[in-house]
Amino acid sequence: MALYLFAKAITTGQPINLFNNGNMRRDFTYVDDVVEAMVRIIVRAPQGDANWSGAKPDPSSSRAPWKIYNIGNNRPEELMHVVSLVEKGFGREAQKKFLPMQAGDVLETFADVEDLARDIGFKPETTIEDGVARFVAWYREYHRI
Repeated sequence: MALYLFAKAITTGQPINLFNNGNMRRDFTYVDDVVEAMVRIIVRAPQGDANWSGAKPDPSSSRAPWKIYNIGNNRPEELMHVVSLVEKGFGREAQKKFLPMQAGDVLETFADVEDLARDIGFKPETTIEDGVARFVAWYREYHRI
């Protein structure tokens, strides 16, 4: 979502809002990595835990066949680095509006993909540089820029 907002702002000459003055780290995940994880999850439906007990319930498991996975890149990136990659891709500098931290926001997001890697043998690997370059190419083609 952020990349699309950045791209739209850069290509239309609008400012991008950078909270905490841009001093944030985010775990960006390339869409093809999300799709790959989903395909692998679909063909390996989770099994219920036969040892699960209602007398001593474990909220992270159940007799029902379900599992929640965090699908993320597992590598937080400096927000300003990401902005610079988008700028590079479009060949123009973004107008930046530096703002204070938003209430309820966090300085860093970071996906724990240990369960995903263990259960389906996959974790997102697309680097931020490759992902942003592919995104910019898609954006240019989609919007005919």
